[in-house]
Amino acid sequence: LGEILDNYILAREKWGVKGSIIILDEVTFVEEWYRAVKSRIDRGKFKNDVLIVTGSSSIEVLKQREYFPGRRGYGKDIFFHPLSFSEYLEKFFKLELRKGGVENIEDCINANRIFSETIMRAFNNYLATGGFPIPIIDFFTYGKVRNETRKTYIDWLRSDWRKTGKNEKYMKEVLSYILRASGTPISWLSISKNTSLASPHTAQSYIETLENLMVLKVFNLIQPNFKVMYRRNKKIHILDPFLHDTLSYFTKVEVREDVKAESIVASHLSRVYETYYWRNKSEIDLISIVNNKQVGFEVKWGFKHYVKPRHIGKVFILNRENLPIFLASLNPTKE
Repeated sequence: LGEILDNYILAREKWGVKGSIIILDEVTFVEEWYRAVKSRIDRGKFKNDVLIVTGSSSIEVLKQREYFPGRRGYGKDIFFHPLSFSEYLEKFFKLELRKGGVENIEDCINANRIFSETIMRAFNNYLATGGFPIPIIDFFTYGKVRNETRKTYIDWLRSDWRKTGKNEKYMKEVLSYILRASGTPISWLSISKNTSLASPHTAQSYIETLENLMVLKVFNLIQPNFKVMYRRNKKIHILDPFLHDTLSYFTKVEVREDVKAESIVASHLSRVYETYYWRNKSEIDLISIVNNKQVGFEVKWGFKHYVKPRHIGKVFILNRENLPIFLASLNPTKE
């Protein structure tokens, strides 16, 4: 890599190019790539340039960015998530919907109701494909997601687990336990007791690895006074419905549709807002902080007893009929 960069820098000087955009794609496949880049930054070779570094292994990229303290200028981290449901509708159903934040989403929902039938049909597809390109292509080509595609993603995950020194057998046990928990709050201790892991600390390490790989997200309990209870049980949600089904295929643990639905809502909200949950005598599946207020979201896929907590002013009840149009109307990124 260093030789390639030097050849480009020399050619650029000869052509009188003062600045450029340099893209290093899938750079994590190049051993110690950061040394080649860092040494040339220190020599001022890129002072007028923009360097874009990409990699499929989120853990490797996140770890290796730490080799550039004080050398990133105005650079920032950009994470590419699977397509949100509103993006899915826009790309594959050509729907230009009105979208907004939680604070004005009801107006957006009312504006988008005219497309309800298409949105519902698309959501049934999204439950199978999620937002990943290959399963989406599978679905529109074969009418289903092929097992070969699931095996490919499992192989990628296995490769990343090995890079982090995690035992595949133990990781499978952890994933099985998470899927069996079905979104109910669990602790590091309960994970270690129900798997071969030696301690709660080790269980936490395995979960954090999966979170860094953008497979799942941990949601903590938040109190009415906004204090986050990091030592209490956590809700753990898989971040994409395709991943949910793929991990179910891998572990042989069946996943209910209502669990997938809550996880989709959790994933979408957490991209935009700080998101938690509440459980005491009453319960809220998810709580997002919107304009310094706690806003609740309760996913009801069938009969589910629900008592509204007194401290939550606004609660969205999301069911089979209104959940798809809610997600379709939610702006998937921070404005």
